[in-house]
Amino acid sequence: MAASNSIEPRLFLNPIFTTSTTTNSSTSLHIQNFKLKLPHFPTKNPTLVFTLNSSSGSATTNNNNDNTIITPYPDDPDPEPVSAVSSEIRTRDGRDRRKIVKVAWEKLVRWSRTWRSKAKTDILERTNKVVVLGGGSFGTAMAAHVANKKSQLKVYMLMRDPAVCQSINEKHCNCRYFPEQKLPENVIATTDAKTALLGADYCLHAMPVQFSSSFLEGISDYVDPGLPFISLSKGLELNTLRMMSQIIPQALRNPRQPFIALSGPSFALELMNKLPTAMVVASKDRKLANAVQQLLASKHLRISTSSDVTGVEIAGALKNVLAIAAGIVVGMNLGNNSMAALVAQGCSEIRWLATKMGAKPTTITGLSGTGDIMLTCFVNLSRNRTVGVRLGSGEKLDDILSSMNQVAEGVSTAGAVIALAQKYNVKMPVLTAVARIIDNELTPKKAVLELMSLPQVEEV
Repeated sequence: MAASNSIEPRLFLNPIFTTSTTTNSSTSLHIQNFKLKLPHFPTKNPTLVFTLNSSSGSATTNNNNDNTIITPYPDDPDPEPVSAVSSEIRTRDGRDRRKIVKVAWEKLVRWSRTWRSKAKTDILERTNKVVVLGGGSFGTAMAAHVANKKSQLKVYMLMRDPAVCQSINEKHCNCRYFPEQKLPENVIATTDAKTALLGADYCLHAMPVQFSSSFLEGISDYVDPGLPFISLSKGLELNTLRMMSQIIPQALRNPRQPFIALSGPSFALELMNKLPTAMVVASKDRKLANAVQQLLASKHLRISTSSDVTGVEIAGALKNVLAIAAGIVVGMNLGNNSMAALVAQGCSEIRWLATKMGAKPTTITGLSGTGDIMLTCFVNLSRNRTVGVRLGSGEKLDDILSSMNQVAEGVSTAGAVIALAQKYNVKMPVLTAVARIIDNELTPKKAVLELMSLPQVEEV
């Protein structure tokens, strides 16, 4: 028995048949209409209707809507197992899905090539000198990154330590933070602010937040009023609650000093090793953000732009405090469930405060928010997480800080965060607990007990 679409009967071992019967009285022929509903049939309309002549067995398609159920063909000489039919369908569907994925990827690649061909590259060509303020690990990594983009570009690092300065100029390495990592030869270190800043096209600010104001005030006479400042520092000034977007122009006595915030998941060591990552630059000036994007983007560093300076800065500051909390969980051996629950709660607290301050929720879930939070909370390279681990293990904060050769911004930021929360009337139990532990007014164990005893409320 064959249908007009040439599909063999054995493909329909278990279809659902519905029939209706008509009788021709003169010829005693019975005509039955068979409706086959095929749930996996590869057509837009999987219902086929066959008109069968009981004497000849011929078949033609028809349209009948009777719903009488009968059994399938009983005389199929070689029925094919349902599993074989399902396997064939799955294989065909798999090929279709792979084709869809391939087409989607090819479209993405074509779009990328078109975009790159139209992208401007004149910013890097016109840039001759970049200055980096600070000789820490991240400042050094960014100096090397920018210097690698153009051999003719001079990258000056302004620092206080003459020994580190000498190692960079003579051995091309930062003997304190990266003794085994070679720096490009166009990275030049100096302790003289005038030499470093004279004729600079861009400035990367990599000083600790708590020392930034006094440092900038000391070099303000050498800063051009149009020099764009790209802030790599993350935190809040303890006594004033100011962010870097407020500290820099006020310290330089220039409210119009161009400002850009840079943030995202970026450990200095991995950046030095040219491992791929992505960051975001935020500025109220869209053209400036695009220019800095061109300056910093490379094959191993993607740069997105944003106008949400507040969101990028607040997320960058508060994630350090949350990282201390995550470290405490590790130090107390509270397990993976506790870690996930705590970080999720901390992300919500950061979002509550940031949005009250005018930030966009999407910024908090982006590179400078969730991206940076995950890196800082879950990876051992984090300085703030390390502080938390040692606190959770029972060490005293003073002993921890005295043994570190880098600044953990979350320690000083914690108190400022709570002051901000009070100012904007936001409850932040996890980050408040961190501040209390840092102030030695609460033990990690007591903090956990009190957090777990908070009222059960609706998630917001």
